[in-house]
Amino acid sequence: MKMVSAAKLRKAQDAIIQMRPYARKLQEMLSNIVSGNGGDMSIDLATERNFDKVLIISITSDRGLAGAFNSTLIRLTKQLIYDKYSEQARKGNVTIWSIGKKGFEHFTKIKFKSESTYKDIFLHLSFELVQAAAQAAVKGYENKDFDVVEVVYSEFKNAATQRFVVERFLPIPKVVPKAGAKKTDFIFEPAKEKLIAELMPKILNTQLYKAVLDSNASEHGARMTAMDKASDNANEILKTLRISYNRARQAAITTELTEIVSGAAALQGN
Repeated sequence: MKMVSAAKLRKAQDAIIQMRPYARKLQEMLSNIVSGNGGDMSIDLATERNFDKVLIISITSDRGLAGAFNSTLIRLTKQLIYDKYSEQARKGNVTIWSIGKKGFEHFTKIKFKSESTYKDIFLHLSFELVQAAAQAAVKGYENKDFDVVEVVYSEFKNAATQRFVVERFLPIPKVVPKAGAKKTDFIFEPAKEKLIAELMPKILNTQLYKAVLDSNASEHGARMTAMDKASDNANEILKTLRISYNRARQAAITTELTEIVSGAAALQGN
């Protein structure tokens, strides 16, 4: 399992490392556009409203044997619901879209409103499948089926380290400018409205795809680390058992020798 995960990790790591700078720059640009909008145009996907209906996209894995990877993501999702959206949860207005079977199985078992449409994305991971999920979330937000969309995933750092995060997907978060920082200004060609309407869905698709790639690489890293520790633990147990066996064997030999010597001494005495 360790060798298989190590081989898969290499490919997954290359994919997220190549994707991350592009996705981050797009996200930064989108947030700056939304933040710099002085009210001269309405951006529906950035409009704040009462969070009555909540969608949480929880990205876990399809398989176990990855240490605390899945349990931590599930716990973080539940913590987000209980800490931030407890009132909506009591009304039954929290929906969970699980990407990965482990999350879907858990949330279905504990009777959360869980959607199974996207749980098998990791079977054939591709941008098109993730894009379909992102577009469905955007459409649900535009139709007011959801008032806020959150993404829970694991950000890949290295094979031994993952950062479990919650990110706002919709409405698009605004950037709070730092004190003394220069305001970023953009020149739009063609019209600003047309360009934003064209770019915004594509950037959102990219953001969700990045989160899925992050979790995919994190899963293989966590499994490789877990299997390495399992091998070390097994060797330690084997070492302990070997010592116990040798002690028991030595004790048995000592007992037999004692019995032989005692028997010989008894015969000589007679």
